[in-house]
Amino acid sequence: MKPVLIIRTGRAPDNIRARHGDFPHWFRLGASLRAHQLRVVDVQAGESLPAPDEVAGAMITGSAAMVTERAAWSEQTAGWIRSAMDADLPLLGVCYGHQLMAHALGGRVDYLPGGREIGTQPIQLTATAAGDPLARILPSSFRAHTTHEQSVLECPPATSVLAGSARDPHHLLRYGPNAISVQFHPEFSAEVMRVYIKRKQADMRREGTDPQQAFNAVAATPVARRLLRHFARVHAWSNGIE
Repeated sequence: MKPVLIIRTGRAPDNIRARHGDFPHWFRLGASLRAHQLRVVDVQAGESLPAPDEVAGAMITGSAAMVTERAAWSEQTAGWIRSAMDADLPLLGVCYGHQLMAHALGGRVDYLPGGREIGTQPIQLTATAAGDPLARILPSSFRAHTTHEQSVLECPPATSVLAGSARDPHHLLRYGPNAISVQFHPEFSAEVMRVYIKRKQADMRREGTDPQQAFNAVAATPVARRLLRHFARVHAWSNGIE
């Protein structure tokens, strides 16, 4: 079987990695995949991506980088995304991966007006979600973990907007039959979310957000996490065994 590709665009902070592991581990657990099913490519470190026809699909991680920096590795990955879309490869982007997919396909990414969105947020489905094979399994409102400064401000042409938050209307996007992306973090646990809030306290205060309130509001997000597992099942990557 072809491997499932994890396109690693960054790393979790050192203190988080030491205790909780890193992005590829979280994606593997969330999607209920075995380690031998995966191929991890660290594009930020300069590793080369395989041809789209060499993999069963790809998940694109988050990053501390900014899409608007247009780093060479990021733009090269955007080109790979376009080739993967031409091949109808199953694609799932998260946070930076979400923004990079939108950028690659003709959308506009920039800083979210009003400062970062961080913490466990209520996410609401749009009316379009009712007809979507992935989003229709979700309730009309659910909680998800978020931490991002940039966002998709303008979607690519022919994109379906499936869910949003009060501050960011573009949290869940579909670009084609096999390609979606999410701004929130389905791979995060509540404990990881709390650590991110602690790390960003000073920035949050500067932007007028109460970090203690955000910390206290962190909660489990089983519905958001279900997206990874369901996407893997839909594309026959996983039988859902935990």
